[in-house]
Amino acid sequence: MNAYPREMPAREPLEARLRAIGAARYHDKHPFHHRLHGGECSPDEVRAWVINRWAYQAAIPMKDAAFLSRCADPAMRRAWRSRIEDHDGGISEGGGIRRWLRLAEAVGLDPDYVASGRGVLPATQFAVDAYIRYVRDMPLLQAVASSLTELFAPSIHERRIEGLLQHYDFANAASLSYFRKRLTEAPKDVKFGLAWVLEKANTPEKEDGACEALIFKTNVLWAQLDALWGAYVEPGRIPPGAWQPGEGLT
Repeated sequence: MNAYPREMPAREPLEARLRAIGAARYHDKHPFHHRLHGGECSPDEVRAWVINRWAYQAAIPMKDAAFLSRCADPAMRRAWRSRIEDHDGGISEGGGIRRWLRLAEAVGLDPDYVASGRGVLPATQFAVDAYIRYVRDMPLLQAVASSLTELFAPSIHERRIEGLLQHYDFANAASLSYFRKRLTEAPKDVKFGLAWVLEKANTPEKEDGACEALIFKTNVLWAQLDALWGAYVEPGRIPPGAWQPGEGLT
């Protein structure tokens, strides 16, 4: 399947094709993010987002460990393993996962409840599991290319920090520390990943595979927000077992 955007010429330089995918498909365009960043979310909508986004955050080091288990090149492993360290952190100081739980506590959730994974929407869990399987099973080129949503992450983090600080009482330097840290971590990661993909995607078929991988990842992110919107915004149909407002509070 040829999955690059139809408006882009098939043999447009690969980086331009990848950036066009982000411009068309990245989840910064989802209405839930506009609602969140504009201060329109209720406290329970924010809590639902924090709970469900936790499932994705917690899976990132697992998908990176799955990638490393398949990587025979020590230089590649050395470059990639910092991603796990960024999210898991050390024994005492913690990383991105602990910073996310700090946000959970700030919005009134019990961090232990959030970390348990209880209450995550089924569609969120399916999307996250699909991402781990993709990175574990697909060729290394596609596995790396699927991470290139990081090309577009700093801009959404900047808008999120600005919007949350402006509109929500829970927002402060401590509660938003995850996003501030990603402003420096994501560009470092994507610089390596993009250069690697541009070098290794040296045939038309491999270029198409890299683009298809990035489309897959944007679908993973978009599907999570669609599930969140359907359960907690409109029509507000919460599936059995998913978080109910009032549960898991501090």
